Amino acid sequence: MDYIKEYERWLFEKSLSDAEREELISIKENREEIEDRFFAPLKFGTAGLRGVIGLGTNRMNVYTVRQATQGIAALIRAKGNKAMNRGVAICMDCRTGSEEFAREAACVLAANGVSVYLFESMRPTPELSFAIRAMDCIAGINITASHNPKEYNGYKAYWSDGAQLPPKEADVVLAEIRKTDIFSGVRTMDYELAKEKGLITLIGEEVDEAFLVHSLSCSVRAESIKDAARDFKIVYTPFHGTGARLVPELLSRAGFKNIICVPEQMIPDGNFSTVKSPNPENREGFALAIELAKSGNADLIIGTDPDADRIGVLSRDKNGEYVQISGNQLGVLLLDYIITAKKESGELGAGAYAIKTIVTTEMARRVCEENGVSMFETFTGFKFIAEKIEEEGSEGFVFGYEESYGYLVGDFCRDKDAVTASLLVAEMAAYYSLQGKSLYEAMLSLYEKYGAYDERTVNVVLPGVSGLSKMKEIMKNIRDCPPSEIAGVRVSRVRDYLSGETNLGEKLPLSGSNVLYFEMEDGSNFIIRPSGTEPKIKVYVLASGETPDEAAATAGKFTEAAKKIGE
Repeated sequence: MDYIKEYERWLFEKSLSDAEREELISIKENREEIEDRFFAPLKFGTAGLRGVIGLGTNRMNVYTVRQATQGIAALIRAKGNKAMNRGVAICMDCRTGSEEFAREAACVLAANGVSVYLFESMRPTPELSFAIRAMDCIAGINITASHNPKEYNGYKAYWSDGAQLPPKEADVVLAEIRKTDIFSGVRTMDYELAKEKGLITLIGEEVDEAFLVHSLSCSVRAESIKDAARDFKIVYTPFHGTGARLVPELLSRAGFKNIICVPEQMIPDGNFSTVKSPNPENREGFALAIELAKSGNADLIIGTDPDADRIGVLSRDKNGEYVQISGNQLGVLLLDYIITAKKESGELGAGAYAIKTIVTTEMARRVCEENGVSMFETFTGFKFIAEKIEEEGSEGFVFGYEESYGYLVGDFCRDKDAVTASLLVAEMAAYYSLQGKSLYEAMLSLYEKYGAYDERTVNVVLPGVSGLSKMKEIMKNIRDCPPSEIAGVRVSRVRDYLSGETNLGEKLPLSGSNVLYFEMEDGSNFIIRPSGTEPKIKVYVLASGETPDEAAATAGKFTEAAKKIGE
């Protein structure tokens, strides 16, 4: 793409508003900024779109949203009137532009004759997944950039099973986007007219109610809540996002009496003015919650990201300080808790299984092996976990998770669900509190039971226009000349998930993803993959040991090696 020509085409496009044209004029002397905005279109894949908000082909704006939605509309129209009438559910988070983008998407679908069910205000990602399934929609659209910084927004596309768009359908949409002129090739119509004609229907509280009922049904030890409710205290923050609507209500309905919400962060705010980043993986975002927990002597802190698909948790240690439970640790705690509770109640069937991604802790496999539960692995991305549930059948499904703070229980949605996870985490913490343990102390008990594990993730950030090419170059060099040792430890086996083979010529059960997995002689694993949404390479270190200190020392050694990738 000739980015200067494309910039000039946008600059003189008649449909732009005066404010939009001024935005483009303001960068006319900044060639680097023009290139960054116009060197290529935003990449559309099975995760949809994600990018910085602003004008340009490589930005999130009403024009890229309309163009993507025209692609979705073409996919649905090709399937006939029945698919068009089933309709598309659309929701949004609190981010800048989310409501406008959601309406624009609705108007494009309506102009194409596709029915739309639009949430009247922001809602959690898992509720959209639930709505698609409950309302038998053909597809769904979610305007969100999840836990990304405030400068970003995104566009997630879902299919009829409630999971993100499968590769086959995503390819169709991408082909349609490529042949659709971003200005003249899109059909749209007036929002109020579309509502008047019944092409756009607003939905909201009735879906909330149905979702909450299903979430409550996932409780496995409700009696623990009842027994601990009087004294057990929870601090909750939605980081200004969608969890504010459902999480406190769900915890209250479950029986918790002391739910203390961070007041400043219950207010929707696309600028996330009280946090550096609305990512529950980052402890600094919990500063206000920790302060509130200390003053109220709370037992547990829960935070959900802006679209409430990820959950972060802090628990007291033996000194009374609030420590963060990692995504891997929380997943293991929930897995062990749910399996144990179901075994006690006789609800754990012979076909019980759990799912994790290949970069998630091996401790989860150990938990399953010790309890007679099958463990399946998938590539990174919850759509793969959803596909595996469809493949294996939902009857035996116990739990699915990935290390990046995403968890799923139940059979009513097919994406990460921090709302229902909040209930189970609180219930689990209440259960352990009755035994005199915090969640942190419960995790230490699991290390004694299953062995100690330590996991680290290193992000090698490659910013700018050259970032993507640099990322490809690094992955190619490592693939062509794989190291024989890392951090002084010999590599015993290499899994190349792109080819689906090991360096020993063995076939792997998974293939087609750009991931290099190094099995180390000491039992550790060192995994390298490029991010699918950001210009960075992610390195995952999975270590174990006889004690937590031993596992931590091993993990630290490999972490230092990971930081040197790309130097």
